[in-house]
Amino acid sequence: MPKNCLECEEPIKGRTDKKFCSDMCRNSYNNRQNSDVNGYVRNVNNILRKNRRIIEEMIPKESETHKTTKNKMIEKGYHFGYHTNTHTTLKGATYFFCYEFGFLPLDHDYYFLVKRKQYLDE
Repeated sequence: MPKNCLECEEPIKGRTDKKFCSDMCRNSYNNRQNSDVNGYVRNVNNILRKNRRIIEEMIPKESETHKTTKNKMIEKGYHFGYHTNTHTTLKGATYFFCYEFGFLPLDHDYYFLVKRKQYLDE
């Protein structure tokens, strides 16, 4: 029994386990499946990626931590209302993360930026 392409519904020739008639149909199908259909989701994901990139760029390459101010983060376009997760240490400090990059709010609008979660329980 012939199978049809999942994208264009044309009959598929070749191996019995094929799902698409061509690379173009396979790419079109997967691009549509993986795209953010909802504009709100796409916008939030863009903000999260930007927040992650800002923290990553503010931490010097030779370091895994850095201290900065809230104003410097805002100047770069950081949105404080968006993060992927939080972590509260055993000492009660709450870190806010955008993926693997995060920060700990300090006194006087300073922030302690971190690259990895290994610093959280020290």
